[in-house]
Amino acid sequence: MRTGDWIQTFRGVQFWPLDPRPEELLIEDIAHALSMQCRFTGHVREFYSVAEHSVRVSNRAAQLAGKDEILAALLGRWGLMHDASETYLFDLARPVKHSPGMVGYREAEARLMSVICERFHLPQEEPKQVRLADNELLSTEARDLMGPRPAAWRDCAEPLPHQIQKPWTHGVAEQMFLDSFRALFPEENRV
Repeated sequence: MRTGDWIQTFRGVQFWPLDPRPEELLIEDIAHALSMQCRFTGHVREFYSVAEHSVRVSNRAAQLAGKDEILAALLGRWGLMHDASETYLFDLARPVKHSPGMVGYREAEARLMSVICERFHLPQEEPKQVRLADNELLSTEARDLMGPRPAAWRDCAEPLPHQIQKPWTHGVAEQMFLDSFRALFPEENRV
């Protein structure tokens, strides 16, 4: 008996978000769902997907490895998959997600990320470079895609120097995510 109830994924998988299993995770479901979800709970001037964000985090995290190609590959992989749990557990705004009443959500997300790491052969702990890249992109995206800030955000990294000019459509974001996955996970033959 599985815990909780199930959702149907894009590819027709019966998936239990509170009782995930590695074999039920399909990269096609992850790429599609993340390409259809908007960052900042939709509070942007134009649609900007979690899939595009993930590709950008992946690229930036790999850059942070410098000339260490093995580390760059690991950071790129983790960066691409860092928000994969949002495929099955829609993300919450940071102030809500980190509030005391959301312990159960954070536990479910941690369980799901553990299974994602198992499925895609990633270390269980998110590398600090991926967290930095994620925060740099957060600041960059806010600067380039949102209106003026009414107040300073806490714990923000400096934005990257380049600007995000035109966000990708969901179709382009899905394809770019899959292309990045193919390049970073050559041993996977599912895509």
